[in-house]
Amino acid sequence: MRLEDFDYPLDQSLISQQPLEPRDHARLMVIERRTGDISHESVYALPKLLAPGDLLILNDTRVFAARLFGTKRPSGGKVELLLLQPISSSSSPGEIRKDEGECWHVLIKGKVHPGQRVELPQGIVITILSSEEGRHTVAFPAQTDVLGYAEKAGTAPLPPYIHRVPTEMDRERYQTIFARCQGAVAAPTAGLHFTEELFQNLKAAGVQVAMVTLHVGPGTFKPVTSPDIREHTMDREWYALPGDTVKSIEETRARGGRILAVGSTAVRVLETAAGGALRAESGETNLFIYPGYDFKLVNGILTNFHLPKSTLFMLVCAFAGRERILEAYRLAVAARYRFYSYGDAMLIL
Repeated sequence: MRLEDFDYPLDQSLISQQPLEPRDHARLMVIERRTGDISHESVYALPKLLAPGDLLILNDTRVFAARLFGTKRPSGGKVELLLLQPISSSSSPGEIRKDEGECWHVLIKGKVHPGQRVELPQGIVITILSSEEGRHTVAFPAQTDVLGYAEKAGTAPLPPYIHRVPTEMDRERYQTIFARCQGAVAAPTAGLHFTEELFQNLKAAGVQVAMVTLHVGPGTFKPVTSPDIREHTMDREWYALPGDTVKSIEETRARGGRILAVGSTAVRVLETAAGGALRAESGETNLFIYPGYDFKLVNGILTNFHLPKSTLFMLVCAFAGRERILEAYRLAVAARYRFYSYGDAMLIL
């Protein structure tokens, strides 16, 4: 389980900086897991590639405008914040006072210290309460609706490999059309390819759809630094498996249909829940899937092309085999597929 075994060469020009329109016209590499056969389609061809009775499971998390720019008081130094998640007063450090208002865990680019005050857009002033392991705890003014404020004053939290300034287009485009549950700081990117027309065509083909939720955190970009990948620890992320989705899964399995996860986040929800009796549940997961993992529920995966040495790439290798996926990625590079969040997709059946 050497980290170097999950590396591959990538021409940086293949990292997509802009989304494709229409969404479902992205290219789609199709891999048959048993035979290793590879074919090339487009995402809009999904209805003919799947079978009546198959069940697609998507992540309905909603990305919020989590990136904010501020000015340190009184020095005037510039900082950049990435909101991560709110924290309750019961779980916060001892110095947090309820009269400080809502408290959040954040990442900050720029030097700050406890007690520092930072002015954000629209005159909102926050206080740095504590710092630990690269993350900070901040307090917003009392009565501040932080999520509502961020939607007005923040920008889309585009991944670090998109080297341009976020635009208003990204607010809509770095979001699935079925996003419902607000709380992610990164999009479940395999879901970005779906359109209303594609959903209609899938329904007409007898393919069913169900939802789970996993609020994607910054850990999705966390590099694996251990030479032995088994020593890596995933960040915990909140998830929910609804009762109606459990019912759809049970009915699909009873009739012999396939459970197809759209994206690594949907895979991790399903495989987390499959560790016990399948039931409606919510909680946190840090499930790390790498080669040798025994998949309990997922029969197919629709996913984008992932970073070398990333936990996402390791998950795909676990499902289809490392050598097979390395060869598929070699072909994708040669055929100039578009990579990462705004890129093309792969379907493994």
